[in-house]
Amino acid sequence: MSLTVSPELLDKAERGPVSDEDFIACIRESLPYAWEVVSGLADRAGGSGADFEANETAPPGEKERGQLLRLVASDAMRGAVERHFGMRLAFQNCHRVALFRPEAEAAYEEFTAPRAQLLNQSPELVDC
Repeated sequence: MSLTVSPELLDKAERGPVSDEDFIACIRESLPYAWEVVSGLADRAGGSGADFEANETAPPGEKERGQLLRLVASDAMRGAVERHFGMRLAFQNCHRVALFRPEAEAAYEEFTAPRAQLLNQSPELVDC
């Protein structure tokens, strides 16, 4: 299961649309490691002025790796995170996640290009 949904939030969803605020709270509580990674990137981006910030640290274990993969694999979660931080989220492998400023189109295109994906591979990442 990707998220742990409270009975209250499930009831809200059954009755109609759910706010991004409620959805983000569910993501933050359900996927604490993944949230820590993306919120840390957003904090760094806010202070650096760079086009993007990327995580280069492998998750400490499979549980954390799973959280990160679930976050980036869900269009709904990815969209909510992007709206929350006002940045684009990109993903290359089991830990290389990046947040891009909206105006950093060239950097985003370079990061998500097939060449970048190929150059980011290594034997240790085969099973991630």
